[in-house]
Amino acid sequence: MTDANALSVAVVSLMKGIVDRESDPVLWQSLIGIQARVRDYVACLGLDLMLDEAEGYAYLRQRAGEEGAPDLPRLVPRRQLGYQISLMLALLRKKLAEFDATSSEPRLILGRNDIVEMMRLFFPDTSNQVRINDRIGANINHIVDMGFLRRLRGTDDKFEVRRILKAFVDAQWLADFDRNLAAYRSHSLSEQAAAVE
Repeated sequence: MTDANALSVAVVSLMKGIVDRESDPVLWQSLIGIQARVRDYVACLGLDLMLDEAEGYAYLRQRAGEEGAPDLPRLVPRRQLGYQISLMLALLRKKLAEFDATSSEPRLILGRNDIVEMMRLFFPDTSNQVRINDRIGANINHIVDMGFLRRLRGTDDKFEVRRILKAFVDAQWLADFDRNLAAYRSHSLSEQAAAVE
């Protein structure tokens, strides 16, 4: 592959989403070798290359606008996350932090039932458990699409929690997790009260 072609493949792949070492080792090695060129190229577009060699992932982030300069159009869309998706991401991030503190394994693997049980505490009590499981399943699928969970090959109910989640739910946010969790519980109780009325 030529240098120009390698640069094109790396930038286009990053524009499409997350690049990680495990999914495409050849692309990852190419990106490591040309990361300075990629940084220079995407800087012209108002983007920063966020690359974590230790964890094995890279993505593009929109640069903050400079004071007094006109804002550039956004190339990397912002996603407004709902309560349930935000909660699931927070719980997965907390689980990843606990896993890293207690295990020497490189990958956190969770079953669908593990994730459902984590989330069930935050849903109103109801006799319709199938509906709750369907909602949680839809949230899991959404988080897979976002790139924070990856289905294990050959199974629909086992997922790897991807380490890029650490970049999006950072340590400061995690430190405030208990405060956020109280807000989520309060929100859940208000939803439950509204459903009863």
